[in-house]
Amino acid sequence: MQKFLPVTGFIAFAVGILITLIFGLFPFPPEVMHVVVVILIALGVVVGVLNITTREILPLLIATVALVVVGNVFEPVSEHWIVIMLDNVLHLVATLIAPAAVIAAIRALIIVGFPKESI
Repeated sequence: MQKFLPVTGFIAFAVGILITLIFGLFPFPPEVMHVVVVILIALGVVVGVLNITTREILPLLIATVALVVVGNVFEPVSEHWIVIMLDNVLHLVATLIAPAAVIAAIRALIIVGFPKESI
């Protein structure tokens, strides 16, 4: 059972990335995109719970901050179709990673706040 959980987390991440590519590169109606966002959030929760170890918390949080910082980098040239697709994919990747980052941040706060041995 222990070896199955990380595999499940990886599958959730891989499916999430595949969904971000498909729904980010091609236009879909808003009703479909709302469902996609909910699915990505659920997959992000699965990734955060099953796939992020204590050693991976800091790299995940740094990568999430980088995603947020570059979130609107394509805004000045948003009339080009390739830029629109890249922007859509970037936003959907951020939607997938955000729940995992929230879970990782909470875990980091618990680790920091946990009482340690006195020196």
